[in-house]
This record gives sequence, structure tokens and C-alpha cells, in this order.
Amino acid sequence: MNEDSMPPFPSEPTTGLRQSVARLVQRARWYRYKLSGYDIHPTCEIERGLNLDRYFPQGIHVGAHTILTSRVTILSHKLIPRKSLGRYDGEKVHTYIGEWCVIGIGAVVMGGVRIGDECVIGSGAVVTRDVPSGSIVAGNPARVVREGITMEGLRL
Repeated sequence: MNEDSMPPFPSEPTTGLRQSVARLVQRARWYRYKLSGYDIHPTCEIERGLNLDRYFPQGIHVGAHTILTSRVTILSHKLIPRKSLGRYDGEKVHTYIGEWCVIGIGAVVMGGVRIGDECVIGSGAVVTRDVPSGSIVAGNPARVVREGITMEGLRL
């Protein structure tokens, strides 16, 4: 059997169907979070296992074309110890993630943090401070590894 008479690779005919199903799943995830009060742009890619703070959903803002990978945690509150009352109180804060960002698997974005546009947050990073636009951060606590990047043509 020569190459011309061979049947197409099995995944080729299903590529269109697979992409259509993936788009439907993305849209369903977006609607779920939108109905819960989160401010997530419809062009974001949301993978499964995303942990968004339910204490103050209106405090989480995610810009356009951002990728939120699996097991990412984004908080919208800070705990304040009240020793006189014998408990912790939650302070509602706004957390912002810019446009064209990639948040790596298992990263944690603490409440009140602002992440600029075109940033890459490394896997497992714990972001405790603001991140300037065009930066790559990694580590616990997250530190700037590289600045002045552009997402156009960047290989991750």
C-alpha cells in the first residue's frame, strides 16, 4: 500500500469535532463562573480544577485571552486576626489579572494582587505582590525572573 492510498490518520477527521466540543466546554465553564459573580472575560481559556475564592466572587477580575491552567487558586480576601474576639475576619479585596497572561499549573494568586498584561506565572508560584506587565515570575514567594517580554511569538 503506498502513501496515496492509505486512509487518513484517525485523529484528522475528528479534529473539527474535538475543537467544537472543547469550545462548548470552555463556554460552559465561563457561564458557570459568570453566573457565580466572577468578572472573567469570555475569551479566557479555563481549564478544570480552577479554585476561585467564593468569599467575594465579585473581587476576581481576569482580562481577555488569559489562560488559567489546572489547579490555579485565586483569592479575593485577606484574613485578619482578631485576637480580642478569638477569631479571624475576612477582608474583601479585589484581585486583578491582566490580558494575555498565562497562569501555570498549581499557582496561587493571593488576594489584593494586581498582575499586569502579558505576564507568565510559573507553575506552583505563590504570587503575594503585584506583578508588572511583561514579566515572568516563579517561586514561593513569586519573584520576577524576566522583565520586558512580549507574548507575540513567545515559546512557553
